[in-house]
Amino acid sequence: MQSAVSNWQSKLNALGPGILMATAAIGGSHLVASTQAGSLFGWQLFWLIIVVNVLKYPFFRFGMEYTLATKQSLVEGYKQKRPGYFYSFIALNIVAAVVNTAGVLLLTASLLHYALPVTISVTLLCWLILAVCLLILLLGHFKALDNVSKLIMGLLTVTTLAALVVAINNGPMAPVDYVGPSPYELAMLGFMVALMGWMPAPIEISAISSLWLKEKQHQQAVTKQQGLFDFNLGYWLTAALALVFFSLGVLVQYGQAQAVQLGGVAFAKQLIDMYALTMGEWARPLVSGIAFLCMFGTTLTVLDGYARTLNESHKLLPIKQSKHSLNMWLLLQAFAGMAVILFFKSALGPMLTFAMTLAFVTTPVFAWLNFSLVRSEPSIHHSPLLRTLSWLGLAYLVGFALVFLVWKLA
Repeated sequence: MQSAVSNWQSKLNALGPGILMATAAIGGSHLVASTQAGSLFGWQLFWLIIVVNVLKYPFFRFGMEYTLATKQSLVEGYKQKRPGYFYSFIALNIVAAVVNTAGVLLLTASLLHYALPVTISVTLLCWLILAVCLLILLLGHFKALDNVSKLIMGLLTVTTLAALVVAINNGPMAPVDYVGPSPYELAMLGFMVALMGWMPAPIEISAISSLWLKEKQHQQAVTKQQGLFDFNLGYWLTAALALVFFSLGVLVQYGQAQAVQLGGVAFAKQLIDMYALTMGEWARPLVSGIAFLCMFGTTLTVLDGYARTLNESHKLLPIKQSKHSLNMWLLLQAFAGMAVILFFKSALGPMLTFAMTLAFVTTPVFAWLNFSLVRSEPSIHHSPLLRTLSWLGLAYLVGFALVFLVWKLA
């Protein structure tokens, strides 16, 4: 009995990188994309959320496995595998870091602006939220982030499930005879690709997770069993919450007279209003809290995660590095994202769609690279089921990306 208790205690102590991954993932992909899919098409795309999460699973898992086996990050693996992959990752990562930082920060500030009883400009709120995030990260870095993310995920899970229970109890808001649009028309391909690009997260999160694990290993020993338990808990919690947000979109917004807004900020505000109208004003603080927790946690982990990958890439280049380079990249990324908000605010919607689409198109490349890295590592062995799932995932991702590119270029 004692050994079983201590075994669970050791697993709980090792929690961190997987929960951080979940916190980073639950933002634009869940609050906006998942909920929009349910709001627009009802239950028609429920299967897609499940399939994408299942088929992407191996490639996120491989990032953790590679670090557990080699004590190296995926970024180091990319450099050793082939320089072309490494430099491609750097270029894509810089674009993703700036655009994603701007997007999640603006959405977080807009939600807070909407929820506050006093009027404060969105720009000022962006600065305030950025200052709080930087304070947490610069003073505590990984340990502070580790603790805050666990608190956020706990509160988020409880409040989201509470909202789902209320929505189920109230029943669907759509009229019984309502027939919604079909997502299977060619014109909807762009929406489906954007949905899959960030579901459950952009593929570069696998590299970020490996760096979080590497940092965790500096603090304590993490066994393969502990590391995979943490990863599986975070990944499948993320997948489950994607289905919860999707279901909330179906139950609360699908079939309503008001057209669904596709812009992230406009949609999030509309979502809160819909809850208040259908469940009562008492639900407004609950839904506002869920939305803000989603985006604050995502903003915090996006800032830390991308800064780590940029810093790791810097370390592997023949360029002089200071001992404060991680803080330098964190500040540079933060202010670059803020510059995008200040100067290109009107284009953030299209930029986020571009980022989500780019994430999907590049996913097969880095999925294959993650797969090839673990296949070349003799200490890593996979079951026939996981190998089959990997090949199925690659076939699906490559096939869908090719169809999208042909459609886009036609």
